[in-house]
Amino acid sequence: MKTKFIAAVVTAAALMGLGGCATMDRQTVGTVGGAVVGGLVGNAVGGTGATILGAGAGALAGRELTKPGRALNR
Repeated sequence: MKTKFIAAVVTAAALMGLGGCATMDRQTVGTVGGAVVGGLVGNAVGGTGATILGAGAGALAGRELTKPGRALNR
């Protein structure tokens, strides 16, 4: 329970910090935010390998969801 709370706080702080970067485009923010969330989920599920795989999958998902022309990006 404590780990999930800490993960949620770190995720929220990371996403707020990324939102303040005015020079980053939307796709970069989505990629980095996805990597942070994926890494936290991977860490909660397993060890180091799961963290790395989660971060990679999250980065890919964040990038794909924020590509120009997507419904979420209009």
